[in-house]
Amino acid sequence: MGQDTHPPEEGQSGAPERVSGDEPLLAARVHRPSDLMRLLAGLLAIGLVIAIAAFAHATTSGLEEDINKGAVGAPDVFVKIAGLVSSIAVLLVPVAFAIERLIKRDGLRIADGVLAAVLAHGVTLAVDLWVAQAAPGTIQDALTQPQSGGGLTDPVHNYLAPVIAYMTAVGMARRPRWRVSLWAVLLLDAFTMLVAGYTTALSIILTVLIGWTVAYGTLYAVGSPNVRPTGQTLLAGLRRVGFRPVTALRAEGVPDASDIGDRGRRYIVTLEEGAPLDVTVVDREQQAHGFFYRMWRRITLRTITTRRSIVSLRQALEQEALLAYAAIAAGANAPKLIATSELGPDAVMLVYEHIGGRSLDSLDDKEITDELVRGAWRQVRALQSRRIAHRRLAGDAILVDRSGRVFLTDLRGGEIAAGDLILRMDIAQLLTTLGLRVGAERAVAAAVEILGPDSVANCLPLLQPIALSRSTRATLRRLARERSAREREAVLTASETAKHERELAKAGAAADRAADETAVRSETKAEKKADKKAEKRALDTALDEAREEDLLAQIRRQVLLIRPQAPVEPVRLERIKPRTLISMIAGAVAAYFLLSQIASTPLSTVSEADWRWVAAAVLFSAVSYLAAAMSLLGFVPERVGFWRTVVAQVAGSFVKIVAPAAVGGVALNTRFLQRSGVRPGLAVASVGASQLFGLGAHILLLLLFGYLTGTEKTQSFSPSRTVIAGLLTVAVIVLVVTAIPFMRKFVSTRLRSLFAGVVPRMLDVLQRPMKLLTGISGMLLLTGAFVFCLDASIRAFGHGIHTVSYASVAVVFLAGNALGSAAPTPGGVGAVEGALIAGLVAVGLPIEVATPAVLLYRLLTLWIPVLPGWICFNWLTKRGAL
Repeated sequence: MGQDTHPPEEGQSGAPERVSGDEPLLAARVHRPSDLMRLLAGLLAIGLVIAIAAFAHATTSGLEEDINKGAVGAPDVFVKIAGLVSSIAVLLVPVAFAIERLIKRDGLRIADGVLAAVLAHGVTLAVDLWVAQAAPGTIQDALTQPQSGGGLTDPVHNYLAPVIAYMTAVGMARRPRWRVSLWAVLLLDAFTMLVAGYTTALSIILTVLIGWTVAYGTLYAVGSPNVRPTGQTLLAGLRRVGFRPVTALRAEGVPDASDIGDRGRRYIVTLEEGAPLDVTVVDREQQAHGFFYRMWRRITLRTITTRRSIVSLRQALEQEALLAYAAIAAGANAPKLIATSELGPDAVMLVYEHIGGRSLDSLDDKEITDELVRGAWRQVRALQSRRIAHRRLAGDAILVDRSGRVFLTDLRGGEIAAGDLILRMDIAQLLTTLGLRVGAERAVAAAVEILGPDSVANCLPLLQPIALSRSTRATLRRLARERSAREREAVLTASETAKHERELAKAGAAADRAADETAVRSETKAEKKADKKAEKRALDTALDEAREEDLLAQIRRQVLLIRPQAPVEPVRLERIKPRTLISMIAGAVAAYFLLSQIASTPLSTVSEADWRWVAAAVLFSAVSYLAAAMSLLGFVPERVGFWRTVVAQVAGSFVKIVAPAAVGGVALNTRFLQRSGVRPGLAVASVGASQLFGLGAHILLLLLFGYLTGTEKTQSFSPSRTVIAGLLTVAVIVLVVTAIPFMRKFVSTRLRSLFAGVVPRMLDVLQRPMKLLTGISGMLLLTGAFVFCLDASIRAFGHGIHTVSYASVAVVFLAGNALGSAAPTPGGVGAVEGALIAGLVAVGLPIEVATPAVLLYRLLTLWIPVLPGWICFNWLTKRGAL
């Protein structure tokens, strides 16, 4: 149940209890996920109230009329007295509570409340200003009342929201007497204001929500005082359940399990009499650890493979106790649960017999014997005989005691009466865990010996990263990066060695050559062809020799050797992929944006378009495919058909509709080059070189045209402040990225992997000036075609009156295209349209011209080419070109 730590010597009877001095200090403040959830819920509720005020005007008006009618019969004297009393009490009660907290030396909590009150006051002022000056009339009518002396009441009450924020932040809700007193005063104050006509019902609700939301936002930002139980609290709790503890030593080296939440703080407790105990303490903060990750897994994975995201402390305690008793009853080696108890309202403890020993992760590879591996499989067989799933058979959940016996710990996340899928996931997880330590062959052999070939073969469809624990997936990703680096280094080394050998051979052959110029010329051509073939053979051989199987593939191969007919098709565990979910959300936002823009465009604008410029825009759109083919072929030294490449670029119009713009085109071009006879590595390098050069050209053109745009309205050739601010912003972002170690490592790793294959390809292209000229010309022509297409679309609706300079159009296009490449939606739908319309409006084009112009441009460059693209895609596929 812990690491192999020898407990301290037992104390004498009556000796004072103590906690080991090396217990890690707890943080003074913690950021509670529950506060963040309440903050998000409050923001959602505020948005809902504002939406009701904006769109349910009739309902809110009727509610106000009903309140006013009911208030007519209320005695005026009673209303005034109640208002006076509540106004005084709503300030006195918080002050009295603050004095009581200061007497008890809890000043930090009062400081949190004061900060929340100040922030709430600022938010209310901002909301009042927005409602008065910028909000729609329906919202203003729903949140304000006309005053007898003229003017309107405040939409949000500047004293009530701070009081609510204060009382929430200081924790008055946890003290029943203070809570009842303050809420009674607040309700009385709200009632008197409603009856007197000083406010509206929605205004009161919005005030309460703002104060509540700001309070929890403040608590999450600054952190709440840490109330986690200490070692002394643990000793007192053990004494209450009948034990006589002497010392409690914090168990070290126990990693957290982020996928099931923190498993608690562990102690080895010595008693006055008897064997020591293993005690686990779990509090609410530990229980909430990893909540958002579990929630994300619950959304994206099928319900049969996920657990509840929110579990109370008592439910967690009962779950672990049930699993502990059930595992032992099934014949598995598991820590014996002796007692459980609450440590106050926010923590529980679980008391186990002390086992000692070490986890599988802490053992050296040579210590993991075949018998130990078989012992782990025996424990799983015992659990599965009673249909008990462990659900997290990682290395730190497998414990080996001093005698070599294997124990299974961390049963809290397990499941009783588990289904077949969950049981098979356990086998797949343990196969991977053991395979990481002893190799696929030994792990599979032991599993087959204990469980039988059929049980092991049935787990193959579950042998996929999504079915494994979070820590195991991280390990597999790290090994994959290391394996890729070794393969890349091996290929580069082989390439350098082969090149060196060829140079030596050339030097020897040059000394023996005859003086015949014709013979020399012919031999030089032959040598070049031979060099290319030799280089290809050397790289292919090096790649084949360096290629390594990943662990999951090795496990599958070992199982298939035993059961060739075993099912290998992965079971679909994901309900929805993260990329799909993001694309759906972004697509919905984009669709709403596009429909609103189309709806706001009069039909007369379309009918009055200048069709000559529309035809010019169509022509420029067609030219872009020729330019795209040139920009790709310019970085491919091998011979590839030009017109077939043009057809492939048209096919890309279909692909980028079903995939993000930055992904679909790259994959299609790489596949096309491979099918055209270019080796896979060189195809990837060629597309990478084209993308890299295109990125550089894109940035340079954006800076150039931005500079020209800033100077076109000035007498001197100096850039505008906007351009300077943009350059400074980019410089600051670069400095931030290079200053943060994690981000610097991430960027450098990606650039290193990119340049490893692209730079040699660029050197090959540089040796062919015509190829390089073709690539550069194609990129410039591609940018020019799109700029002129957008400009023609503007002129089609501007009628010669509303136009902007070519430099401005180029800046808008380059910025919008960059945003579209980064957007997660297919083809950058929504993001590109929004960026282009906003950019054109920013450079002086009326929105009634910018909107139809952008829609026409996107129609010609994105939507109309989809059908020809689909036809070209199928044509190339049938001919084996894709």
